[in-house]
Amino acid sequence: QVQLVESGGGLVQAGDSLRLSCAASGRTSSNYATGWFRQTPGKERECVAAISWSGASAGYADSVKGRFTISRENGKNTVYLQMNSLKPEDTAVYYCAADPRRNYGGNSVLEYLYWGQGTQVTVSS
Repeated sequence: QVQLVESGGGLVQAGDSLRLSCAASGRTSSNYATGWFRQTPGKERECVAAISWSGASAGYADSVKGRFTISRENGKNTVYLQMNSLKPEDTAVYYCAADPRRNYGGNSVLEYLYWGQGTQVTVSS
């Protein structure tokens, strides 16, 4: 069992930056893939970034490529999402997800076993 806790969300203006953190606890001795997803009311949860256990591989949604960066510090069991040049359309609840069954996850919610409770990001224009 892995528990995930997100932090770092908030209300910012367009063009600002935020860094989200996802702290893992529990069975963190296993290698696990991690992803950041976001969801707005009435829409499906979408993957914005994913990273491999080693951090050597990462992928991004086209909508955030060049603005968001995912990284991890395995010694701290923490994954980050640095979000720059934020836009109003980035407003959503952001979720961290992890899966110990694979080294590198994809962009489907079905590929992740554990989820955090989410953190709200609101970008005003």
